[in-house]
Amino acid sequence: MNLTIHEASLFIHTLSDMIDHDPKVEIVLAPTMLALQALSLQNPHHQFKLAAQNFYWRDSGAYTGEVSATQLRGLVRYALVGHSERRHVFGERDRDLRNKVQAAYRNEITPVLCVGETASERALGETNDILHDQLVGGLSNITGEEAGHLVVAYEPVWAISNGKDFASHAVPTPNDAAQAAKAIRNQIAHLFGAATAKKVRVLYGGSVTADNAAGYLGAEGIDGLLVGGASLDVHSFAAIIDKAAKKKSPTKGKKK
Repeated sequence: MNLTIHEASLFIHTLSDMIDHDPKVEIVLAPTMLALQALSLQNPHHQFKLAAQNFYWRDSGAYTGEVSATQLRGLVRYALVGHSERRHVFGERDRDLRNKVQAAYRNEITPVLCVGETASERALGETNDILHDQLVGGLSNITGEEAGHLVVAYEPVWAISNGKDFASHAVPTPNDAAQAAKAIRNQIAHLFGAATAKKVRVLYGGSVTADNAAGYLGAEGIDGLLVGGASLDVHSFAAIIDKAAKKKSPTKGKKK
């Protein structure tokens, strides 16, 4: 719940000018729902794709205040499902999330299913169990073909900052991210087969900054980042995008 429509418009304009287009790096922006339509008209589509932060799983009906995936169809390519704040602040359950995943596919939107453990669950050694339960709970209504287009974001709840005070939060290591990615792919392989597990893109999200982005991008099994607070500063976000581009093209930026 950051940036007004005007601020979001200025952000995307500034970011577009700051970065070089690299077809090997996919950049997805998830602004507030109010800004989606305006940004879809302004958005340089060769540079950015749009995502919804949330939606309701019914396609239409008397659900005052909600926005459906059907209404988002054509505006966004992706939609977040089960972000930690939706789970822990708004009390969304696995039943809600698997209906959302199904609704996203039904409306030709790629779901980004967010999974991750709390501090107490981690302390009890339950990380893999939590990932198992959240994946099974969120994906039980889809086919193997649909699962092949899935994006899963590992966001350890204990590591998520408010975007202002990163130092007050524990920060996972790239190895922590790699271990989680391995557990996620193992579970998807169990559900849908090894071939599907290889197709699924796994992102890491949890106190990502320009300083640590390269480490996470280099972790085994991590295909990208779900950037939180650091994305609110256009210079910081541009620096993270630059790190991703250099990971994809090691010679990028080097003088010959």
